[in-house]
Amino acid sequence: MPHIAHITLVVRDYDEALAFYIGKLGFTLVEDTYQPEQGKRWVTIRPPGAAKDATTILLARATTPEQAAAIGNQTGGRVFLFLATDDFARDHAAFTAAGVEWVRPPARHAYGEVAVFADLYGNHWDLVQFC
Repeated sequence: MPHIAHITLVVRDYDEALAFYIGKLGFTLVEDTYQPEQGKRWVTIRPPGAAKDATTILLARATTPEQAAAIGNQTGGRVFLFLATDDFARDHAAFTAAGVEWVRPPARHAYGEVAVFADLYGNHWDLVQFC
């Protein structure tokens, strides 16, 4: 059955992106392989605790002015990614302690508890614990 293997997140620099996603959000590095024929790296990450076959995020370094213009605004200012958690309070506190910037504070909705944060480039993410 078809499934989404990777989603691309355009970044300015691989290492600064890894420092944020691994260092602040606790993501796991899945692969970091240099591609000499293309002069780039194949860098994939996944949230902590995600299954080995879960969709990963491919960190893609911008190489053109058009790609660079999309950094931090891949969805036109809307929430881009939804990071589900089984313990909202724990992860909200951990992200806050790590210096994550909150765009909208925690709120309860019919579907669960959610807060919006910005990644190092300004992309908006939901941290959400579904009911």
